[in-house]
Amino acid sequence: MKIICIGRNYAEHAKELGNNVPTEPVFFCKPDSAILPRSNPLFIPEWTSDLHYEVELIIKIDRLGKNIEEQFANRYYSSIGLGIDFTARDIQEEQKKKGLPWEKAKAFDGSAVVGKDFIDLNEFSDRTNIRFSLKKNGEIVQDGSSADMIFNFDKVIAHVSQYMTLKIGDLIFTGTPSGVGPVKIGDTLEGFLGEKKMFRVNIK
Repeated sequence: MKIICIGRNYAEHAKELGNNVPTEPVFFCKPDSAILPRSNPLFIPEWTSDLHYEVELIIKIDRLGKNIEEQFANRYYSSIGLGIDFTARDIQEEQKKKGLPWEKAKAFDGSAVVGKDFIDLNEFSDRTNIRFSLKKNGEIVQDGSSADMIFNFDKVIAHVSQYMTLKIGDLIFTGTPSGVGPVKIGDTLEGFLGEKKMFRVNIK
């Protein structure tokens, strides 16, 4: 199982970080060791002083595929989840300035939160407008919709599958809306898919 993350897939988020809006999906990978075990807190790594949350919708792949055409991409997933792509923003900026990969900032242990449930897409009246949000200490800090994606689920799957085979159980984090920000020890993060709470993470 691999974790594929789509970057800069919401225009407002790209702008808030000073990045150009991409003309094709930008993606990178996390190892399976990045998944934060359920009910575990996230301990802020000692080597970062600027750890950011990024809430994201997650596609779970349920069919083997390679070079998938966009018109058939909807056959390769049937449920949606919610998670967090934690980012050591200070380390990421250092790597970007040096022209180096981001793995140190994005792929560390515990950097991928995956909610406990995946919800059948048939339960959504409009899968092109799936609402989701993140609360930090009870206050909404991110509020987004799949309608605001630059590249929708099918475009993402078609693009990524040109470069790597998608396998059953692979997870695709589909990008984060604006509102990302830092966490500190003692914070609590809660993710919601519509009104349904999908996860709670305590920061230690």
